[in-house]
Amino acid sequence: METAQSRRQAAPGAATAFARFVLCGGGVGLASSFAVAALASWVPWVLANALITAVSTLLATELHARFTFGAGGRATGHQHVQSAGSAVAAYGVTCVAMFVLQQLVVAPGALLTQVVYLSASALAGVARFAVLRLVVFARGRSQAAATVRTARPVARSAARPAELCQAA
Repeated sequence: METAQSRRQAAPGAATAFARFVLCGGGVGLASSFAVAALASWVPWVLANALITAVSTLLATELHARFTFGAGGRATGHQHVQSAGSAVAAYGVTCVAMFVLQQLVVAPGALLTQVVYLSASALAGVARFAVLRLVVFARGRSQAAATVRTARPVARSAARPAELCQAA
């Protein structure tokens, strides 16, 4: 039988993990854009976008747990919450960038708008990768926590309490 330790994959290097992050996140993002468009033909766009965003975030988190960061299994509920938080923060970065653009340029053209949006998205994506790698799917922290939970108490000396007091 294989143990949980032997099932666990080796953590990929940063470059490999980043390439996988872009592949998984980009693939889910591309599929999501088509899914929002399709669903928006049946329900209001705002609802379609919210539903697809929630589902795609869950899917991407699972992919990142299993493939991108080699966590060795499904994402936990806590990891899903942390990942969703990082996605909300990334969304906030793009919103702020677009707001600042609107404040600085009266009528920005399509090219400038795309450059600002994609730059903010790239910056947010790199930050999100760092958060997922260093916090959400960090191996050292989860292994240390597992070690603490499974640690056994150290056996006490065979001496009786009275003998311990006399030795001091």
